[in-house]
Amino acid sequence: MRALAGSAAIAFFAVSGVLPRPAASFGLPASVLSRLAPRASPLAGAIVGRVDVRVAPSADVRPDPAALGMGNTRDALDRRRSVVYLESAPRAAFESGDRRHARMDQRNERFVPHILAVTTGTSVDFPNDDKTYHNVFSLSKAREFNLGRYAVGHSESVLFDQPGIVRVFCEIHSHMSAFILVFAHRYFAVTGDDGRYQIDGVPAGTYTLMVWNEAMRGDAPRRAITVGDAARVDADFTIR
Repeated sequence: MRALAGSAAIAFFAVSGVLPRPAASFGLPASVLSRLAPRASPLAGAIVGRVDVRVAPSADVRPDPAALGMGNTRDALDRRRSVVYLESAPRAAFESGDRRHARMDQRNERFVPHILAVTTGTSVDFPNDDKTYHNVFSLSKAREFNLGRYAVGHSESVLFDQPGIVRVFCEIHSHMSAFILVFAHRYFAVTGDDGRYQIDGVPAGTYTLMVWNEAMRGDAPRRAITVGDAARVDADFTIR
């Protein structure tokens, strides 16, 4: 079994400041966060922008089967995708009791998507769409699990009820890995192919906006922003 990249999880908290900071969204009860949060407003605004990732992606540890003439193809990894989120959120962000579902496929010996962001209380399905067995597992503190081996056409689910970062692996295929970021609030967005993102429905107030990317090695980019009633705020970032 491939050992959990625990350093990656630790690095996330270290570079983003998610856990150590008093106003962080992870690891603190909603009641505390609500006292720290800005005043909610019935007129919500939007935060839009682009994250430019200038860190070279790491190479796969295993050759592409297509390059070896095995007739198989893999989806391109979306390692340049980032997650943009509010460090703390308004009180109303924690009041939803909705149970949600998300999906992370196993396809062409990859997890798709490679980066998934969800709220607490979300069940993530892990369907096997490949032609081989997989064994999805995680040793992350935020959610440890081991789904065991299952064949194509089958699916297993995991409930994520604690905020944090979860590193996902396959016990059979050591080159397969993914990240699931679990937020206690809903004010986050995963960037698209062009690095652009949009966070809608943000109540008026002043916030700290942060970015996570698996390639970051230093402090997480952050900036203070003020959202007005029904206003749009532009916030671009560069990760070097």
